[in-house]
This record gives sequence, C-alpha cells and structure tokens, in this order.
Amino acid sequence: KNTRRLFAFMTYGYARVSSRDQNLDRQLNTLIGYGISEKNIFCDKKSGKDFERKNYTRLLHKLKKDDLLVVKELDRLGRNYTEIIDEWSKIVNKIGADIVVLDMPLLDTRATPCSLVGKFISDIVLQVLSFVAENERQNIKQRQAEGIAAAKLKGVKFGRPKTVYSDEFYSSLEKY
Repeated sequence: KNTRRLFAFMTYGYARVSSRDQNLDRQLNTLIGYGISEKNIFCDKKSGKDFERKNYTRLLHKLKKDDLLVVKELDRLGRNYTEIIDEWSKIVNKIGADIVVLDMPLLDTRATPCSLVGKFISDIVLQVLSFVAENERQNIKQRQAEGIAAAKLKGVKFGRPKTVYSDEFYSSLEKY
C-alpha cells in the first residue's frame, strides 16, 4: 500500500524573490507563522525562470521521503510551466516528500483524495497555476522590453556612462 502519513518527518520552507533588492519578509513571516523553523527555510534571490538556484538545490539535497516542503505561492517555486510540473513530480514521486502551497489548499499532496476524480482535479489545478506563473513571467518580460524601447525613444541611454577624463588627468598621466 502507498499510504502517506498525515505528518512529515521534517518540514522545510522555500521562499524566493526575483532580485536582490526585493524583500523576502512577507514569505518568511508566513512560513514561520506556519511553524517552520528559520533554519529549515531556504531562500533565493533569483529569477524563477529555471531551477538553477543555489539554495533551492541545497533544499532538494535535504528533502527525504515523508518530509514536507511548504511554499507560500506556487510561483515562488518557479515560473516555468514545464519545469514546475517536472519539479513537483520529482519531489512527490521520486523523493517521496509532500508539498503544500499555502495560498492554494487544493495543492497539498498530504490531502490528495483517494479518488481518481480528486487526483484529476489536483493535477488540473497544478497545471493551470503553472501555466499562469509562466504566462506572468512572459508578460513581465514583454512589459520590460516595451518600457526599454519607450525610454530609448525618449533618448534615455542605458549602460554605464562613458568616462570623461579632465585635461588635468591627461597632463598628470603624461608627467608620470
């Protein structure tokens, strides 16, 4: 029989933001409020376009059978439709751990209904939300490209400004 316990051996949390200047506090407060020890929360400040993230990889190495992974929102796990589905399957089926997505109670593998209909509904919800996450990433990239193009039309220069040296600098350089 493949029955799962209603409790996990170890509970881990994962939080992610896309860039260094973004704040993890909202996710961390939720995970700690859920009862996860700070030492068991793994965080990355990196894009969700793929799963090449240092602390996510460390988390995967720690996860064992019957452990529990908790994320606040599915898109914190990632924003690539195919990779989210693959990672979910790897964690649940290969590692044998459970996953809980706090803002979507249907995405709790500990409570997967035994019926085929219940599993079907959970799979559909996961696929729809994964699609939405990747679609949002594509929309963000599109808006960013449009913003850059509009700024360039207004004459905004991107990149590092050209260094301009004074005559005094050149004079000192020649003397040197």
